[in-house]
This record gives sequence, structure tokens and C-alpha cells, in this order.
Amino acid sequence: MRILAMDSSGLVASVAVVEDGPAESVTVAEFTVNYKKTHSQTLLPMLDEVSGMIELDIDTIDAIAVAAGPGSFTGLRIGSATAKGLGLALKKPLIHVPTLHGLAYNLCGTGKVVCPIMDARRGQVYTGIFEFDGNELVVLEDQTAVSIEELGAKLAVYDREIVFLGDGVPVFRKSLEEDIMAGKKISFAPAHLNRQRAAAVGALGIRYYKEGRLETAGEHQPDYLRVSQAERERKERMGLD
Repeated sequence: MRILAMDSSGLVASVAVVEDGPAESVTVAEFTVNYKKTHSQTLLPMLDEVSGMIELDIDTIDAIAVAAGPGSFTGLRIGSATAKGLGLALKKPLIHVPTLHGLAYNLCGTGKVVCPIMDARRGQVYTGIFEFDGNELVVLEDQTAVSIEELGAKLAVYDREIVFLGDGVPVFRKSLEEDIMAGKKISFAPAHLNRQRAAAVGALGIRYYKEGRLETAGEHQPDYLRVSQAERERKERMGLD
């Protein structure tokens, strides 16, 4: 089985080809960029580069795994449109991988409670709470948008070390250490694991494929969790809740 995976849900753009190995998935190639270019400028060129480097016949992939949200509205739309376009052109199914699940899977196998946080602006984070049973991702609290204080209250019930990762860490690290999680044992993922990676999306995609969790290109829709800023402003102008 061969999965093409992509993640453009945040500042990072990432493309990978992941195959099902005898014991575990194998990352054949991965191209990840964390640079101030729009994903519309980077995603398809990255895919072309990866395909050329490994001499990939794109028709040989079995499915396209995409980080489906939450995250940047623009990034999600670009990733979704790219995955849908490829799915339609190649007649391949899509695998809908929740962004926070893919981010948490960077730390596959850890014994800690895993808490990815993405800066959602307006004082909120996109987050979820996870653990691993061996290499199986277990969802303790599914992805949602909450204030960092509300997240702290949710995490207070866990008596194990909690590891944070994601682009929300630089924003909220000081308040987590000094206030919200004071007295709790916490840590932060190392730099090479603390952002979105398409290889993790692809590895989860292989598991979901085997479970039959597939959708057509026409069925795929991103998980925004919140309305966009433009929609909020429109409602405010119209006096709607």
C-alpha cells in the first residue's frame, strides 16, 4: 500500500509518500517547509519534487491522506482543494486525518499524555488530548477550540506527565509553565517533532485505510471547528449572534 500524504493546516507545508511495511509504515520521502510562503506556492512544487526524487508514478498510489483541520482557513482550503483535485484526476479515495491527530502521532509510542496546541487566535487554541496504547493513538479528548485556561482545567485530571507540541507552544509556554500548569509535570516536544509532518499523516492514513475510513473527493470537507474571521465580521455587521 502506498499513501500520498499532505499537511498545509498551519504555517508548515509538508508532503510525504508512506508505504505499508512488514511490521510498520515506512516513510519513503518527505518534504517539509516552514517558511513564509503561501501553501499555494509550495504544495504542488513540493509534490513534484518528491515524485521526481523517488521516481514515483503518481498512478500507483492507493489513496491521498490529507490533514483535514482544524487550522488555518486558507491552508486547509489549499490542502483540501489539492487533495480533491488529485483524487478526482487519479480516481483515488481520500483519507480524512484530523490535524490534531496527525500532530499527536509525531510522538507515537510515548507513555506521556500528549496535548498538541495550535494558536487559534482570539485567546483560544485548537487542541485535543491523547495517549498511546503501544503504537495505537487513543483519543482522550477529541479536537476542539478552547481557551488555554479551559484546556488547563481539562488537563488537571491527569496524573501523568503531559507533553505539549504545536505552534501554540511558543505563544503559551510561559503561561503554561508559570500559571496554568504550575505544579504539574509537563514537557515540550523537541524541535524536530513539534510541528505538522505529512509522514505522521501518512502513517495514520495507512491505519485508517485498513479500517475502511475512506471518502471520495466529492465527499471530503475540511473541519474548520470555527467560522472564519470574515464570517464573524459579516455576522457582527448584520447584528447576528
